Amino acid sequence: MLASACGGPPGGKDDKDKKEDAPVPVTVVAAQQRSVDVVATALGTVAAQNTVTVSPQVGGQLLSLHFSEGGKVKQGQVLARIDARTNQASVAEAQAGLRRDQAALATARANYERANSPAYRQYVSKTDLETQRNQVTQLEASVAAAQASLSAARVQLQYTAVSSPISGVAGMRHVDAGNVVTAGTALVTVTQTQPIQVVFNLPERQLAALRQARSAGSVPVIVSERGAASALAGDGTLEVIDNQINADSGTFRARAVFPNADDALWPGQFVNVRLRLGSIDNAVVIPTQAVQRGPDGDFVYVVDNDVVRQQAVTVGVEVDDQHVQVSQGIKASDKVVTEGQFRLKPGSKVIALAPGQAPPAPPADKAEGEEKDDGPQVSVE
Repeated sequence: MLASACGGPPGGKDDKDKKEDAPVPVTVVAAQQRSVDVVATALGTVAAQNTVTVSPQVGGQLLSLHFSEGGKVKQGQVLARIDARTNQASVAEAQAGLRRDQAALATARANYERANSPAYRQYVSKTDLETQRNQVTQLEASVAAAQASLSAARVQLQYTAVSSPISGVAGMRHVDAGNVVTAGTALVTVTQTQPIQVVFNLPERQLAALRQARSAGSVPVIVSERGAASALAGDGTLEVIDNQINADSGTFRARAVFPNADDALWPGQFVNVRLRLGSIDNAVVIPTQAVQRGPDGDFVYVVDNDVVRQQAVTVGVEVDDQHVQVSQGIKASDKVVTEGQFRLKPGSKVIALAPGQAPPAPPADKAEGEEKDDGPQVSVE
């Protein structure tokens, strides 16, 4: 006799429902209430306060260089000398021409004064007297021109000593001593690093807050290396807000200045910029990763008695790289989910874990070799 019974297949709908109803392990953090700084952050580039390419104003053979590459130089310090023999000869020639014209002027004046004296005036015609007076005037102009030529020659001679127009740091030389250079040949670039600037871009939504903070007083600025938490320089101040917004990027440029007494900042360096725009007392602060974006705006998952609910929030200012201030939606001590949101929906049961806490191990499977209940059996008698 054959006897049989039918049963449902293992792992059916009941098992699926049980799996969906199982609590989800999530990381939970309590919202905090505290005073926070209102800050703006950006990526910036360090720029020299002034950059000057030092070039000679006269040509000639470059005799010597008087600076150390990468070393500091002072304003007015001689950095290079050019062969001055030609210019020295020009000065001597101008001096001789001046003396010649001065002698001719002295002779012409003496002749005119003698001819115009009472003893000789009756023997000199008015035409001759006028001619002598005009000759004196002409030679006076010649002397003035000779003096100007001498001054110009002396200036050209001074240009053979090439000096730095600013204090700063000398770069690598562009030409070696011994070469023949012309006016305008680049010799070295000097950058002013004390003080120094940091240029950065901010989104246009922060323009009003930045301008308001600046109108209230000095806006402090801190910069740090990319990827580093410690500050490179914390004594900067906002110097300039650009007068227009870039329509393509929706950002505006701004510039901060730092004393840079220890040369911690270097031109061309990329840094993280942090500006303090003010402070908010009794602000509700949560981790940035707790905030989710939905079709109706920002929201967070709040845990109540191991069950989550979806709560709409209004995000205020960024507190730092990892936290934001929430102006509406939650209160201090509310527990928000920071990890595991992708498995949640309103009403989901959860296992609340502290940051870094491992979830509990799932129930162990039945021991190997233990007989499983596969439903009704079939027997033959």
